[in-house]
Amino acid sequence: MATLHTRSHARLMMAPSVLLLFGWMIVPLVMTVYFSFLRYNLLMPGMEEFAGITNYRFFLSDPAFFTALANTLILTGGVLLITVIGGILLALLLDQPMFGQGFVRILVIAPFFVMPTVSALVWKNMFMNPVNGLLASLAKFLGLAPIDWLAEVPLLSVIIIVAWQWLPFSTLILLTALQSLDEEQKEAAEMDGAGFFSRFVYIVLPHMARAITVVILIQTIFLLSVFAEILVTTNGGPGIQTTNITYLVYAQALLQFDIGGASAGGIVAVVLANIVAFFLMRMIGKNLEA
Repeated sequence: MATLHTRSHARLMMAPSVLLLFGWMIVPLVMTVYFSFLRYNLLMPGMEEFAGITNYRFFLSDPAFFTALANTLILTGGVLLITVIGGILLALLLDQPMFGQGFVRILVIAPFFVMPTVSALVWKNMFMNPVNGLLASLAKFLGLAPIDWLAEVPLLSVIIIVAWQWLPFSTLILLTALQSLDEEQKEAAEMDGAGFFSRFVYIVLPHMARAITVVILIQTIFLLSVFAEILVTTNGGPGIQTTNITYLVYAQALLQFDIGGASAGGIVAVVLANIVAFFLMRMIGKNLEA
């Protein structure tokens, strides 16, 4: 009886925060769904009217939608490829004893704490500038023609900028997993004649599998909504070459002032993100059970 009474008090004390969190999540979603069924343009106040699924039909039939969807998937996949492979390599490197190991780890992790807008500006003006950027200077030093990265390979440039920021996160998670590996297993394999590559493939990599899955899950959720890096560097261009779903919704809402169409795009983005998250959760669930 006392236990039941204690639980009731605990639930009562938790109720305000739970209700606040629930409202914080549900109210914006409900408002977005509501606006998605309206013909609502900020340039025509007071002219709102019910439009049914017209906004969804226009958004899904927009040629830019399929380009934005492809760009979103390419951007997410490219960043994951760089950060997972690079994270594994950096984790293996940082796991080795070296002078100033703690300081080196801090330097490697530091980019993750830089704001996306700042990192994009640094890459745009200091590294990828075709006239006086660091990469242009390096190309001139080697006798090569400088590349205008954001004009010639804009999507690859955005992938590099975003990957630079997420690589420390991947490295930190994978390094933590690597350090939990029992050294006796590697020593036993080494005594049995297994080389570095064999130890990595059959001992280290399977041990890091769960951490890799977690990295993929967490990063994918955030990478599907990359925005600041695109806004600062390319504004979705040239044309729509770097426009992803998030930037397309932004353009419809704040450049075309079409709140109804942007709301429909936001709901489509939420549905697509949940589909991806569902399959990723199934993948991570199977991995954790293994």
